[in-house]
Amino acid sequence: MDSSSRTYRFLPADLYTAGYRIVGKVMAGTSGIMGTMNDHTKSHLEIHDARLARIHMPTKLVDHFEVVRLVKTNIFALCAARREDLGPAAVVRGGYSNAAPVLARVTSQVYEVEGKLEISGRFDFSVLISDTTRNFIPVFDAVLGAILIPNLRVESPAMLFNRVFIDMMALLSQRAKEDK
Repeated sequence: MDSSSRTYRFLPADLYTAGYRIVGKVMAGTSGIMGTMNDHTKSHLEIHDARLARIHMPTKLVDHFEVVRLVKTNIFALCAARREDLGPAAVVRGGYSNAAPVLARVTSQVYEVEGKLEISGRFDFSVLISDTTRNFIPVFDAVLGAILIPNLRVESPAMLFNRVFIDMMALLSQRAKEDK
């Protein structure tokens, strides 16, 4: 009889690809959704009890499957229902105990995300964009929108976005002051 030493649980997730919104459940281990998404030994992700909608009509159900399999590199963002679903603080913060929130806007060719990045030390874009240990970066109190679909607006307490798709990142604290 097989007995696994790992504990798995299903966690609700809302995923976004270039063309689809997939709502379902992700099977995550003790390292949470972040550990599952950043696991380099698996290039795919299974979504259980998956409901699909096209991105231009995110509330209209297209289909419903017991299991949908996705290639992780094609996932732009994953929205979690709770911050705790991402995983233990040590995993989410990359092993650092102190992290300062930095308000930022991240854009891709399809989506834009605004929220809080937790950065330890000084913000360094080159480190963030070249860190191959974590393709999916957490952002908290996040708002996701589609650039060409203004009615798509998703608020999430915790979100993972794929750093591979980043076209631009701007810190909200560095907004130019308007001339009066």
